[in-house]
Amino acid sequence: MIEEMRLRDLGVIAEATLPIGAGFTAITGETGAGKTMVVTGLGLLLGQRADSGAVRAGASQATVDGVWIVPEDGPVAARVREAGGDVEPIGDGRAELYIGRSISSEGRGRASVGGRAAPAGVLADLADELVVVHGQSDQLRLRSAAAQRDALDRFGGEAVHTARDAYRRAFEHWRAIDRELSQLTDARDIRAREAEELRAQLAEIEQAAPQPGEDAELAARAERLANAEELRVAAATAHDGLSGEGDEPDAATLLAESRRVLERVHDPVLEELAGQLADLGYRVADVAAALAGYLADLDESGPHELAAVEERRAVLAGLVRAHGTLDAAIDLLDTGSSRLAELDDDSDRIERLTEDQDAAAAALDETAAVLTAARTEAAARLGSAVTTELHALAMPDARLEVAVTPGAETASGRDDVAILLAPHPGAEPRAVSRGASGGELSRVMLAIEVVIAAVDPVPTFVFDEVDAGIGGAAAIEVGRRLARLSESSQVIAVTHLAQVAAFAANHLTVVKANDGSVTASDVRRLDGADREAEMARLLSGMPDSDAALTHARELLGLRTEAD
Repeated sequence: MIEEMRLRDLGVIAEATLPIGAGFTAITGETGAGKTMVVTGLGLLLGQRADSGAVRAGASQATVDGVWIVPEDGPVAARVREAGGDVEPIGDGRAELYIGRSISSEGRGRASVGGRAAPAGVLADLADELVVVHGQSDQLRLRSAAAQRDALDRFGGEAVHTARDAYRRAFEHWRAIDRELSQLTDARDIRAREAEELRAQLAEIEQAAPQPGEDAELAARAERLANAEELRVAAATAHDGLSGEGDEPDAATLLAESRRVLERVHDPVLEELAGQLADLGYRVADVAAALAGYLADLDESGPHELAAVEERRAVLAGLVRAHGTLDAAIDLLDTGSSRLAELDDDSDRIERLTEDQDAAAAALDETAAVLTAARTEAAARLGSAVTTELHALAMPDARLEVAVTPGAETASGRDDVAILLAPHPGAEPRAVSRGASGGELSRVMLAIEVVIAAVDPVPTFVFDEVDAGIGGAAAIEVGRRLARLSESSQVIAVTHLAQVAAFAANHLTVVKANDGSVTASDVRRLDGADREAEMARLLSGMPDSDAALTHARELLGLRTEAD
């Protein structure tokens, strides 16, 4: 609950502290005094958009600070710690949470949660756990189908929540299968073409049977065959020079004669040199033999081999053009088979997924039926309970129904939920958007909240002129219901009706002062005679009127009787 809220330079409020606390707090004040600024300040603490127009004229910035009492280990405290802040334990498993928000006159804003700066989005996250705000715009939101379904689900309790969770899981499972199946089906033709092309590529590569590095080897072989005659002359000349059979002495003969000459004398140095000449002779003989083999290989090659080599190179060149490199073509033989198996498996996958989809759809139908049944049962109870509340809220002939009808399939179910109101006997129930006036809609909203709070309490309710458009006995009953609602939740109501304010355990008033140039407001807690005077002002506009004061005391007596 909200323990305290402090406002500075917000709208017409220069500086004010609102001691709120548990139970029902009523906030009253003259027109233009700034009652709405209290709700605006609360909205800022709950992450609503900051507007520089809310900064008091002449001030550089507006600030709002709030102190909440929250469970020390609840979801709110966990979210605060996740954002880097913390709460202050105060005993009994409770803790204080400090939230702040500021807006500069240039429109810049800052927020703090649990003593640490935080984005406004964190405040919005906390708002879902802390407060439900009802104003004129929220009454309009009650007319939306989604809001009406959410209200029914809140009232439905565990039965609806369990059925809705089971349906949502089934829906997500079915949607995941449907999405995968659609992707496979849509891409079937593309994948079939890919498989066909891949088969052709693999067949071409397998037929060519390329080997790693073969293209480089063939290039060298082709160049040698193309220059065979020139190579033959060079090799033969070199061979003859090393070990020829002509009249001219060759290198091998000269080396042998030189070695024999040195070996005839007995000198260690010359003997060593003779050994080196012997080594040279062996090496010359090896080179000569290699040249002889090279010449023999050239003699065996012919134009037909060059043609065969060029033909093979053309085959490999085709693979290189298709795949970038010969190695890439060879790699495709390894990877292409598994990819082809994957593509060929699509038909089997589609068949399996189709079967899975049918099973998922059957499970979805079953969970949807359970959810519809749970909502239908809850709708009957909600309609009856709210109708009873409306009778107590000066709508004695009204009847509320909650209709659950088949709707579009969404993650929330297959049901359309409509809250229908028959304001008087004989009238056909109509949607609240068409069948209720502004005052009636306020009472319908309050009745729904009172009924739902009995099974799904909310920590804090804030009502901004929920009594708009009503008065007299209806206003008294609205006050009674707000007091009743405050038994399980904190209730804050901005009101202009004494009949409503009379039932508050805590009465605050926004007081306006005028110094001739600047209007400023303050907030005061009222008790005793001061409260009676404010009640009289609300009743007649005259806080000193004896008749109004008498009436005010009578209204305050109603709260005492209710207690």
